[in-house]
Amino acid sequence: MRCNYEKGFTLIEVMVVVAIIAILSAIAIPNFISYRKRFFCISAESDAQIIANKIADYYSIASHTGLPMVSDLNRTPSTLSNGNSVAISGNPNGTISIAVTDGRSQCPTDYQAGMGSDISPNAFWSGDVSNAKFTKLIRP
Repeated sequence: MRCNYEKGFTLIEVMVVVAIIAILSAIAIPNFISYRKRFFCISAESDAQIIANKIADYYSIASHTGLPMVSDLNRTPSTLSNGNSVAISGNPNGTISIAVTDGRSQCPTDYQAGMGSDISPNAFWSGDVSNAKFTKLIRP
């Protein structure tokens, strides 16, 4: 006894599904890569804010009057994300500069240019992708 119908998909149906998946991938993958690169920029900005908060905590103790070193800020290097590094400079009675370098060298220059003065007048990006540095200024 022979059946008049067969189970399965036709070649046309399979090709349509593959084409739809290809179109969705062509849209999603570049967006994912862009979001991933922006994450490295945002993590440096976040690290700078964490360091600024730790500096504020450091100065809440009356005997702390000098410029803090990174080691004074309660194990700061372990709190930095993505291999970022930090440098603190300035005058404790004036402006203190917190410079966080993107440890992965992934922060795109278009993000840096777009976020220049939009963050605040006390924060800015400098350098290129290979040595991108986010600087946050703490002013009295």
